[in-house]
Amino acid sequence: MNWSRRAVLASAGGAAALAAMPLKAAVPGRLADAAVPITPAERMARIAKVQGLMAERRIAALLVESGSSLTYFTGIRWSRSERITAAVIPASGQPIVVTPFFEAPSVKETLAIPADLRTWHEDASPFALIADALKGRGGPVAVEQTTRAFITEGLAREGRFEVVSGAALVNACRQIKSPAELALMRIANAITLAALREAHAATQKGMTAHDIGGLVGAATTRMGAENDFALVLLNEASAYPHGSKTPQVVREGSVVLMDCGCVVEDYQSDISRTFVFGEPSARQRKVWDTIRRGQDVVFGAAKVGVPVGALDAAVRGFYEREGWGPGFALPGLSHRAGHGIGMDGHESPYLVGNDSTPLAPGMCFSNEPGLYIPGEFGMRLEDCWVMTEAGPQSFTPLARSLGDPI
Repeated sequence: MNWSRRAVLASAGGAAALAAMPLKAAVPGRLADAAVPITPAERMARIAKVQGLMAERRIAALLVESGSSLTYFTGIRWSRSERITAAVIPASGQPIVVTPFFEAPSVKETLAIPADLRTWHEDASPFALIADALKGRGGPVAVEQTTRAFITEGLAREGRFEVVSGAALVNACRQIKSPAELALMRIANAITLAALREAHAATQKGMTAHDIGGLVGAATTRMGAENDFALVLLNEASAYPHGSKTPQVVREGSVVLMDCGCVVEDYQSDISRTFVFGEPSARQRKVWDTIRRGQDVVFGAAKVGVPVGALDAAVRGFYEREGWGPGFALPGLSHRAGHGIGMDGHESPYLVGNDSTPLAPGMCFSNEPGLYIPGEFGMRLEDCWVMTEAGPQSFTPLARSLGDPI
């Protein structure tokens, strides 16, 4: 199958043909205007799902502190600090939100579901407040997997609860994206690809990585999205997946690797494109063509029920047959073939050999099997995609050729 033209145009629970749908912006060029925020009803359905899972597993409640999972379930957008803002989602009943007294008005601004808001003053213990919210609920308390240790320890100390990991509960909800989530991810990826296209066309001799990243950021902001990151690697620095501090400028024959992403209504994109400024060498052409074929290998291995680690194994085997590696050795592919993506740029599951999570419709990933030659250059192409019953579906068209890379 020719993935370079369009990945499978299939439906995943109503997300049919995402890549074929036109985006309509209220303001010309502002693609983010087409975004439809996640509704309170969808957040309530998420809470009902996790409550059902807790009931099945005899877990009393799930504690979720500030971060993407708190936004996922409640809508609250709040930064982490030493002052705790968290939600206690019981196995039955209304969620309880705990926050400092003076922060309550601000927290209410993004709270998108009915909840019992309880506050604590600076001279009081937030752990006592959380423990009180959990009083009388039998069973262990699950804690969202990114929760900081001092909160977990304080909860166990104050309430003498059995504290267990909430990763399985949260992953069971967040790993499978809804049609509304997929639509937001499609818009975010479309914006990033358009920004990369602009930056590619405007790249000139003598530019720095910062200059090119600025082009991407400006285009992203103009289209109405939040510019999340614009990693640009030039020349020898492109051989290191996340770059080098050694200054580089664009020159004739430069490898330019752009790895960029944005945020639209809390959902993220992550796209990489690599091109050569001027006339590419035969070696550069061969490496580019190999990584493009590597993306096809990843997609070809993606089938419902297959362990996600098998996709990494498939492309790593292909690269070894082409003379790269073996394994993670350099020159070759020194990182995993991809990662889950959604509200976080990197989230589970991961396309790496030790992750045995079965592929399921609605899971979203990056596809980025790069190749790196220390002392010379590296190349990476990356596109995000959703798994469907019929196969993987890319959110954006894949790169066509080194001469037409975006």
